[in-house]
Amino acid sequence: MNICGIELKSNNAILSVIKIEKEKINFLNTKVKKIILENEEDKNSLLKFQDEIDNYLEQNKVEKIALKKRAKKGTFAGGAVTFKSEAIIQLNTICDVTFVTSQAISKYTKSNDVELPVDLNKYQEQAYLSSLLLI
Repeated sequence: MNICGIELKSNNAILSVIKIEKEKINFLNTKVKKIILENEEDKNSLLKFQDEIDNYLEQNKVEKIALKKRAKKGTFAGGAVTFKSEAIIQLNTICDVTFVTSQAISKYTKSNDVELPVDLNKYQEQAYLSSLLLI
């Protein structure tokens, strides 16, 4: 089973895919590591973002998405662009989306010995940790 972790930051969907085989977790070092929503006010840009997300999920045979939940208000609230990106990801026709919180990620890393893959970029860390929560 392939699980994609996604963290939304500004107009970027940061991606990380893990493959579960015989209870072993393998990080897939995919060529595409983030997908950018170029212009949130342009219909063609939104459709392009949707196509790129769907293609990524299909190409990597993703069966589940773990989407890191954004704060809706307060200091760390997500911007308007992330709300649109989130909706587009939720509306994908390939697989189900599960939201994971920062608190759940923190709790998981404290109670499990998490070793980050060598090929994982620093900016992909939260997306990777999000995917681990769906195992």
